[in-house]
Amino acid sequence: MSALYDGTKRYDIVVRYLPQFRNNIDEIKKLLVPSSSGALVPMEQLADIGFVEGQTNIYRYNNKRMVTVRTNIRGRDQGGFVKELQQKISGGIVIPKGYELVYGGQYENLERAGKQLALTIPLTLVMVIVFLFMLYKNFSHTLITTSCVLFALAGGIIALLIRGYYFNVSAGVGFVSIFGISVMAGVLLVSALNRSIGNQQPGMQLINKISKEQLRAILSILVLAISGLIPAAISKGIGSDVQRPLATVIIGGLTSTLLFTPILMPPLYWWASKKEK
Repeated sequence: MSALYDGTKRYDIVVRYLPQFRNNIDEIKKLLVPSSSGALVPMEQLADIGFVEGQTNIYRYNNKRMVTVRTNIRGRDQGGFVKELQQKISGGIVIPKGYELVYGGQYENLERAGKQLALTIPLTLVMVIVFLFMLYKNFSHTLITTSCVLFALAGGIIALLIRGYYFNVSAGVGFVSIFGISVMAGVLLVSALNRSIGNQQPGMQLINKISKEQLRAILSILVLAISGLIPAAISKGIGSDVQRPLATVIIGGLTSTLLFTPILMPPLYWWASKKEK
């Protein structure tokens, strides 16, 4: 084995015997190796040659041999486990030169998705606020409708805690989904109030009346979505590990939106209208 250098590039050169000279152990024992004096010595006189158990497959990562250690994490989140593992390895194990540790698998997917969600979630919120302002032309009404996102966010977090799930990729997708559905419920209510009240000074009694009329539409949207996701939230088959956190977040977020939107948004609308007048 040698190496070929082409400028700054390095290529490994490996010379192998023909298959007929290495197809069995007896042929390998008879291989002639030149000594320091130039004489040819059989391989069996220089080394003990035999069969031993070893790796059935040799894996490579970035053109380097790789050995994997696999774990099943239960009772805690993947990110916290890997961070603790990194601290213990860096504090108690010296990695030889030429070796490196790579944390992959689901943690690698979680880390990649976390970076994407860190951009996607704020961008989604900004787009929602921009579109709502284009719809209402009123910053107060925009903020009132956007408050549904806070209701949904709190409900999704509480649902994860109740079921003992940790934040993962599917849960992050669920949070992005409930933002849009919860805002839809707020748009129904605020738009109905704007159409019915117009430019007059709204009273709390009138706001309550209009809110009760829109309650049926809000219930039809949210209850239908919640009912459709219950089978996914309680599933136990193949792929359920991905479905359950996603469905749990959406059900929790929509449930909190269903409870708090008809209760808290009418007083918020009345208070904002009073301040404007």
